[in-house]
Amino acid sequence: MLVAASPPATARAPGEIRIGVLDFLGSEATVGEWSPLLHHIEAALPGQTVRLEQLDHAGMRAAAAAGELDFIVTNPGHYVELEAELGASRILTLDAGSGRTPARALGSAVVVRADRSDLQSLIELRGKRVAAVGREGFGGFQLIWGVLADIGVSPDEDFAELQTVGFPMSKVLEAVASGRADAGIVRACLLEGLGEAGRAFRVVAPREEPGFPCATSTPLYPDWPLASLRHTPPELARQVAIALLSMDADSDHPTWAVPADYQSVHDLFRKLEIGPYAYLREPTLMVMAQRYWPWVAGFTLVLLGWILYTVRVEYLVKQRTAALSAALAERDRLESAARAAQEQADHLARLSVLGELSGTLAHELNQPLATIANYANSIIRRADNGRLTDAALREATTEIAAQAERASGILSRIRSFARKRTATREAVAPAELAGEAIVLFRGMMARAPEIALIDTVRPDSRIEVDRLQVQQVLLNLLKNAYDASRELPPDRQPLEVRLAATDGGLDIQVRDSGVGIDDATRARLFEPFFTTKTDGLGLGLSICRSIAEAHGGRLVADTPADGVGTCFTLSLPGLQCDPTHD
Repeated sequence: MLVAASPPATARAPGEIRIGVLDFLGSEATVGEWSPLLHHIEAALPGQTVRLEQLDHAGMRAAAAAGELDFIVTNPGHYVELEAELGASRILTLDAGSGRTPARALGSAVVVRADRSDLQSLIELRGKRVAAVGREGFGGFQLIWGVLADIGVSPDEDFAELQTVGFPMSKVLEAVASGRADAGIVRACLLEGLGEAGRAFRVVAPREEPGFPCATSTPLYPDWPLASLRHTPPELARQVAIALLSMDADSDHPTWAVPADYQSVHDLFRKLEIGPYAYLREPTLMVMAQRYWPWVAGFTLVLLGWILYTVRVEYLVKQRTAALSAALAERDRLESAARAAQEQADHLARLSVLGELSGTLAHELNQPLATIANYANSIIRRADNGRLTDAALREATTEIAAQAERASGILSRIRSFARKRTATREAVAPAELAGEAIVLFRGMMARAPEIALIDTVRPDSRIEVDRLQVQQVLLNLLKNAYDASRELPPDRQPLEVRLAATDGGLDIQVRDSGVGIDDATRARLFEPFFTTKTDGLGLGLSICRSIAEAHGGRLVADTPADGVGTCFTLSLPGLQCDPTHD
């Protein structure tokens, strides 16, 4: 439900969003202007009640400071002041359309009665009575003030009278029409919006602004922002921004765009020494010396100022050097933390692969353990029957030792693979790299498929990689290939690992003869948390691609030329061969 109220109350209803709007047109016009925005937010955020607070400059500042507003919609000048004073942060900029862009939408017009012909330029405002809504009006005073400053006209010193009539802005036109003021300052496009009534006035010194549909006496500035405040929940600000960015741009009401650049507003305020730059009006020591002290005392102060400046520069250099050192130390700390996090992620990924294979590992270890138990029981029975010979004892103990070594080898490879350690790179033979991964994979599978290793790389080739990380990738690819084909007939269950040299690199291909993957799945295959397995986490292939890219390579999935199964290709750079090898 949309609610309009002014002034804001201190009590806040649950689920209520309060938006303060600068009321420069009058209550009825303001509600009509901003109702589409409020209705759209309520439609996009069910259960929320949006409350419109129609405020003047002082009322909005007080309500924002008291935490009674969640968002504000105001002119750029007022926003810049609230940004510096209360930490307001723009999240969107109004896009009024009709030839106006968010960055070029606001101007100011000096208007006179259409029957006057004596005022043709802004410099002729000297000695005239001028009406404006107030000094805080952006389009209603400050933009014209900036142009007058450029031509050497001061509203305070050169106007016969500066009349501040307040909001709504129509009061300015009333003062001009009644003759109480010779000219008035209004927001550009106000006259055009009045239709026939606007023809009673004329804009002084209109400028040529390409594409702008209204007469303006000033350059153009960004449109009104929608801003959040320090106490506005970031999630609420994000939801409101997303909701307003989805407004239909073809509708007859204003829409919203990403925040515009308000640097031109800062430049204007700095020139006028107002708002955040009011401190520039304070007199410097040099001005005080020139105004109140004799020349000798002035020279002394200048010298003292130079000394103080030198001391301050040295202090700032030391301070900034310390800050830079702290920043570099923080960067090193963050890099170290990032490396530790990556190592932890790799370690967890290896444990995840082992977890997926742990169901078959017990069965694989059971074979050597069962053999050891059988031979041990055989020795006991023969000893009990008095039939234990040296040959039988030697045969049994030899077999027991062999099976124990087999079980120890399986556990040693798994423990080495699962061990957490710092990433290191070494030159390794491609065939050795792939062979160890295949042995590890087959050692953890109860019914491991046939895996053909096709090596077309020169025997003296070496590639510098992190052996364990690359084997982690191959083990993950072999597990995926096994899962894709284990339910198929036996002739389609064998896997193939192919090593091939490329231009300065190495391609390791893992192929299965499964059902393959469709284009939609292939497009998302390497996204984190995307999986086609009912018990998968969706992290394996994402981490595999990260490992490939960390080595300067890549990991891709394709359908083989014969259209059967899937082929994953791990491409790694830096394959080197012994130049002395024939």
